[in-house]
Amino acid sequence: MTYASKGLFAMSDNTFSTPPTPAPRLLEVVRDRIRLKHYSIRTERAYLGWIKRYIIFHGKRHPRDMGKRELEAFLSALAVERNVSAATQTQALSALLFLYREVLELPFPWLDDVVRAKKPRRLPTVLTRDEVAAVRAAIEDAEIGLVVGLLYGSGMRLMEAVRLRIKDIDLARKEILIRDGKGGKDRVTMLPGALTVPLTSQIAAACKVHEFDLAQGRGAVWLPNALAAKYPAAATSLGWQYVFPAKGVSTDPRTGNVGRHHIDEKRIQRGVKRAVIQAGIRKPATPHTLRHSFATHLLESGYDIRTVQELLGHSDVTTTMIYTHVLNRGGRGVVSPLDRVG
Repeated sequence: MTYASKGLFAMSDNTFSTPPTPAPRLLEVVRDRIRLKHYSIRTERAYLGWIKRYIIFHGKRHPRDMGKRELEAFLSALAVERNVSAATQTQALSALLFLYREVLELPFPWLDDVVRAKKPRRLPTVLTRDEVAAVRAAIEDAEIGLVVGLLYGSGMRLMEAVRLRIKDIDLARKEILIRDGKGGKDRVTMLPGALTVPLTSQIAAACKVHEFDLAQGRGAVWLPNALAAKYPAAATSLGWQYVFPAKGVSTDPRTGNVGRHHIDEKRIQRGVKRAVIQAGIRKPATPHTLRHSFATHLLESGYDIRTVQELLGHSDVTTTMIYTHVLNRGGRGVVSPLDRVG
């Protein structure tokens, strides 16, 4: 549709009228709302992607003109035609619920009746201690090896490890403070003594990178929750710098500022994948497998499940209980009758 057809340049006294300020596009409004609620950049990209797919799926109709039938048709197509997992389908639904509730603010009672995909309960993949040692030995990159050591030695999630700030490492107390973990929660976990020396060296290397950036007129790092406005000097302070800084600088898509982000998590994922293959391990192991192994091995060593729950940051102990199902002990440590045959 042209400007003329919309009446934006209607003639009046042989002069053009001033065109009104165009209304922001829907996806721009969604993006602004997501940033207002301080969602992560990953959530922002995921939600915008699903909302765009939803609109295209229904012939570019405006979501305001659609309802429960169109939403369920989209979710069904994901499951039937694309065969996506329950977790992916749930993410798509969360994005669309955010659109209707937080952006369009439409009083649709049917939103509460939308059926969520049931996530199947699957046992996690766990490596043995020897397999963990083999994977670590196969990693040649020291930086990747240190991240892998933290994943297994402290039970962190991958993104929690790569987002570590220097101020959150307490070498004296051998503690790591994990800020804004899953669910926006903070927690404290252990710092393995075996990683004290390499982690000290990594922090020293990060300090040198920061000194270089400051000399180049940069050195400001992204801060969460508008802290940059509240504490302007914090962005360039040493404590807020990433323990694992990226090799080069990049542009922040939210602010447009050029700075140094943290190490790319894909680099860790690729490094673990290569190490698993090189170690001859046939299990589908990923960086997250090391977190599962951490929890399982602690339970094997006799630590109580509440302690493990706290270290993992689970809000409900039933989530942690899944690791008891991969242990060959207790009520499930049954000896086969075949092994008792003389």
